[in-house]
Amino acid sequence: MTGDTYSRSDTRQAQDVKTGKVTSIRPVKIEGGNKTGALLGAVGGGFLGSNIGGGRAANTAGAVGGALVGSAVGSHAEQAMNSRQGIDITVRIDGGGSLSVVQEVNPREEFYVGDRVKVLTSGSGTRVTH
Repeated sequence: MTGDTYSRSDTRQAQDVKTGKVTSIRPVKIEGGNKTGALLGAVGGGFLGSNIGGGRAANTAGAVGGALVGSAVGSHAEQAMNSRQGIDITVRIDGGGSLSVVQEVNPREEFYVGDRVKVLTSGSGTRVTH
């Protein structure tokens, strides 16, 4: 989630606000989930694989092999589709301490070392914004 994107559950909720200065910025990759793709790939691969061969053993082996391959392919495909560019922002908090927050890159809000920022924390997580 970006610094200016909120879920419905975040609305009308108090947030703890701290201020500080950005001390480090690092680009990161935020990987997407892979459970749904793995499951769908396994089902599809198992179904297709079960049609290989002429006997019961061949059908079973094909189903198991197809499920394994389908699971791996489906998992990789979902992860690639759901991956996002992220940014790891380290902030020295006024009054002491530092923290690091990873959030999705927002083209409408850029961060630079030395920027004064707000660190907003609520029940659903922490974000950095100007």
